[in-house]
Amino acid sequence: MTVSLPRDSVQHVLLDIEGTVADVRFVYNIMFPFAKRHMKEFLLHHWNEPATQEAMAQVAADAGLDSRSWLPNHSSDFERTAEKVDTHLQALMASDSKATGLKQLQGLVWQDGFHRGELRAELFPDVLPALQAWKQLGLGLSIYSSGSVLAQKLFFGHTTQGDVSPLLSHYFDTQMGKKQDPESYSRIAEEMGIAPGAILFLSDVAAELDAAIAAGMLAVATIRDGNKPLDTTFTGASVCSFDEIAWS
Repeated sequence: MTVSLPRDSVQHVLLDIEGTVADVRFVYNIMFPFAKRHMKEFLLHHWNEPATQEAMAQVAADAGLDSRSWLPNHSSDFERTAEKVDTHLQALMASDSKATGLKQLQGLVWQDGFHRGELRAELFPDVLPALQAWKQLGLGLSIYSSGSVLAQKLFFGHTTQGDVSPLLSHYFDTQMGKKQDPESYSRIAEEMGIAPGAILFLSDVAAELDAAIAAGMLAVATIRDGNKPLDTTFTGASVCSFDEIAWS
């Protein structure tokens, strides 16, 4: 079913990733297992790098721990500490945690994978043509995902269709707040300097769509093969492909 949207009033499209622009099964069956398999190896090889230390400090903060006692320096039984951290991270990943520190470390592991050519992001076939067409119409395009900003940039910079990141102007993650919280969408609108009513949000999760609407945004649900059924609490418009979005 085609959804007609007012081009004159919409300035920007804010997009979710999993289940919206990419098959959720790629994320859960390829990217997440890759991070699980390579996390300990990454910690052992990159322990002292600033980005790793920053992410691990955030992991400690997320857990309410003092990073100074939880993460001793490299010379203090390094391998045992790395194994302890990996065990904690594996438990977080098993519970599908959205904790900021975990997402930062997953992004760093994926960075290695993308740069080595072991990972290539796969977009739904309708996504790139639609983004290109919307960009030509003068619409801004941004991402809001629970994955870290680093992971988002890697994802769109290394797709099977090439680097599509030039189409995107902003990336937002859980540092803006939880995706089910209307305040997060208000912060995003403020960050971009755009009125919430001029932003269209696309997602496959009803609670996120409802939160965006509560913040004053327009929202359309994406119904994709492999997605969980959309919660019936969302009563707005939905599309199965970006081809079904028309601008009037």
